Amino acid sequence: MSIARHHNEWLSLIEISGPFLSLPVLMRIFPQGLDALDRDGLSELRLAYEEWLDDQNSLRPSPAIHSVWVRYIFEHVLGFEKANLLEGSAIPVTLKAFVAEQGETLYPELVVVSSDSSVQKPRMLIQVYPITQGLEKSMHDRRWKASPAMRMLELLRATGVQLGLATNGEQWMLVNAPKGETSTFVSWYAALWLEEPLTLRAYTSLLGASRFFSVADEDTLEVMLKDSVNEQQEVTDQLGYQVRRAVEVLIRAVDKADQDRGRALLKDIQESDLYEAALTVMMRLVFLFSAEERGLLLLGDPLYDQNYAVSTLRAQLRETADQQGEDVLERRFDAWYRLLATFRAVHDGIHHDRLNLPAYGGSLFDPDRYPFLEGRSYSPVSQRSQGDILPISNRTVLHLLEALQILRVKVPGGGPTEARRLSFRSLDVEQIGHVYEGLLDHIAVRAKEPVLGLTGTRDKELEITLSTLLAEEAKGEKSFFAFLKEQTGRSENALHNTLQEKPDVFTSQHMQIACNNDAKMYEQVAKFAGLVREDDFGYPAVFLPGSVYVTAGATRRATGTHYTPRSLTEPIVQHTLEPLVYTGPAEGLPKEQWRLKPPAKVLDLKICDMTMGSAGFLVQVVRYLSERLVEAWDALTPIPVPGSGEGWLQITPEGQSATGKPGELIIPKDDEERLILARRLVADRCIYGVDKNPLAVDIAKLSIWLTTMDKVNCTPKVGHNQLRRCSFL
Repeated sequence: MSIARHHNEWLSLIEISGPFLSLPVLMRIFPQGLDALDRDGLSELRLAYEEWLDDQNSLRPSPAIHSVWVRYIFEHVLGFEKANLLEGSAIPVTLKAFVAEQGETLYPELVVVSSDSSVQKPRMLIQVYPITQGLEKSMHDRRWKASPAMRMLELLRATGVQLGLATNGEQWMLVNAPKGETSTFVSWYAALWLEEPLTLRAYTSLLGASRFFSVADEDTLEVMLKDSVNEQQEVTDQLGYQVRRAVEVLIRAVDKADQDRGRALLKDIQESDLYEAALTVMMRLVFLFSAEERGLLLLGDPLYDQNYAVSTLRAQLRETADQQGEDVLERRFDAWYRLLATFRAVHDGIHHDRLNLPAYGGSLFDPDRYPFLEGRSYSPVSQRSQGDILPISNRTVLHLLEALQILRVKVPGGGPTEARRLSFRSLDVEQIGHVYEGLLDHIAVRAKEPVLGLTGTRDKELEITLSTLLAEEAKGEKSFFAFLKEQTGRSENALHNTLQEKPDVFTSQHMQIACNNDAKMYEQVAKFAGLVREDDFGYPAVFLPGSVYVTAGATRRATGTHYTPRSLTEPIVQHTLEPLVYTGPAEGLPKEQWRLKPPAKVLDLKICDMTMGSAGFLVQVVRYLSERLVEAWDALTPIPVPGSGEGWLQITPEGQSATGKPGELIIPKDDEERLILARRLVADRCIYGVDKNPLAVDIAKLSIWLTTMDKVNCTPKVGHNQLRRCSFL
């Protein structure tokens, strides 16, 4: 196994939310792989874990044993000396934070400090909770019911310390809170350390004492995370590039089928509709991948996995391609039909004894929006024959799926690119929106004369007519190379070398086919063979008259649709909305006198972004308002003391006591369900968005939808369908 794959494997085994360590950084720090484990230490850890777990599962778990287990991990597994761990009264008051509006003080139980100077520098704050307290669950025994994860984040931001570790003994969550940047939450599980020792190697390699005190400053975890943020943009840009190439592959496949049928397949279909339809297909796939990875659909059900899941479809197609070659997939078309069936299932739902999927509805999966994808005309009463369904090959579908799920990243040292499985769980919704905003730069155009797709830098790939190239060439070599340099972004030396390359027999045959076996055209195109890029199937990008191709346009630049990172939207939204959700800021009162407004007042707010783009600000509005709404609910529904005879106080979203009327919506007890319900209600009642670009509106809908999704429950709930529909804006 290569070192890159080694790192990809352990990254896939831990829970990551937000930007984490990039592959180039890991390859630099761990060129030989993660630090090895001590086998004797692993056996000792197993015995200690089993003893602790037995005690915690007993009728009267011992807090002392819980504390000893936590100290054992820090001192024996991570290797911290007592001099590097502060506790109790030794922790300075500067590492405590008073959350004024909540009336609560946050503090760490342990602090990792550097002790190599007269001034102790805090490196990581540690908070310990009982095993019964989930780190992402609300704390119902506190006035402020925020989860341990959110409490740690608040503590880090208030004290200026970058790293924090929250644990309940089983889950060990690293929180990274760099100033002015997006926060990250990474979880390891003690049980998994023993089942998958690779995760323990990652835990000790990154959080061990040696990573804090025995390495150069540029190799510490804090710097590793900082350097990885710089690499994260490269990941997002690469994904955007792959998605754009996938849209080109889909459009070219459809255009080729249309050409083979005498241009009758897409009769009366405008190029803009074809491009929007291809972009919609990719957005549908992003939704499905995201939903399946987050457990929001039925992934894991054998019937769903075999017939509907996009995650398993990619694996099935790749297995066939590896065993029989991709050329075999070129002659099969059932994968496209399966995708169409999945799109229909998400929109209309499935109601069967063996499979039950609620109908999501909405415009994204509406089959009548682009009926030609299913081989139907726009007229609802007119149905095309079965033979007119778009003949999209399994090979094309495989490339669409892999463009989204397999990231081709550069390996440090100039080696070949590595295939890395992309996790949508670790991608912010804003990053997904950024990927699709890049596609607003492009349009579909029908060629009026032969057009060549030229290779340049990633941002400089372009399409140019053959006649233009010939005309520029006729002006002389100096002028021609100056023209090519400006158009492609490549150096003159690189262009000289490229044009001197002669196509081999295989490339020549493909180019003749691309030129429709026109000898004269082939002779003209062959002169520029080194400049012509290849598509994902190895065919030169030569577009004949009448063909549809994708090229750069000015749509996004003209409409002002641009990516806004979460690190910018988060503080702006917070400071803008605080005077609206709290009583006190507008009156100039100190934070300790702020009071959260009741739920009905929060739900009455109307927030509009007049140039929303991919909805970066609106997504953050949904996050912020939903968290405040949950806090307002929690203030009205305290957890009853066990044995007191008191029941759960049932309230409506507006904070009124439930009356028991049919169809009345009740706030659920489960923390996760509460937050999802709050996000849906905020999306439905509070946010509005406007953009002059229709495709930007579609991207915004997708962003909001991904933010408000919850797990599919096969048992219908009160108001279930209405809430699902509200997520589509």
